[in-house]
Amino acid sequence: MKKALITLTLICGGIISCLAQSQYDEALAKKLGADERGMKKYVMAFLLKGDRVAEYTPEQRQEIQAGHMANIGKMADMGKLIVAGPFFGNDDLRGIYIFDVQTLEEAKALTETDPAIQAGVLKMDLKEWYGSAALMMLPELYPKVTKQSF
Repeated sequence: MKKALITLTLICGGIISCLAQSQYDEALAKKLGADERGMKKYVMAFLLKGDRVAEYTPEQRQEIQAGHMANIGKMADMGKLIVAGPFFGNDDLRGIYIFDVQTLEEAKALTETDPAIQAGVLKMDLKEWYGSAALMMLPELYPKVTKQSF
């Protein structure tokens, strides 16, 4: 019985391993910049509440937010911004960006184009991050699930 269980475990493990290997797409991995683990380096930006929010009227903040959203679209169109989104609630941690760039300096230059950063309504904390290269497919998939845009 013990030998049968061990044999069955080895067979199942081998089948699962073969299935996982047969799904590997070398061309796609190369296109996405994946390493051997299917991962790649990104820079993540944590968007934090800025120090100058109180200096602006609600109307001015609305205008700054419109510029912020337009800038998000511009960075996405450039292929540099892969993920962006706000956090729920009204805490100091407002949202995230995930950039497809190699250095913190590149990400900093991109964040400095944001009108909300320029106005001091937001500030950024940048961190290098190792994540799935499949994130690079989000810009292609997002429109397919979006009924109404911002």
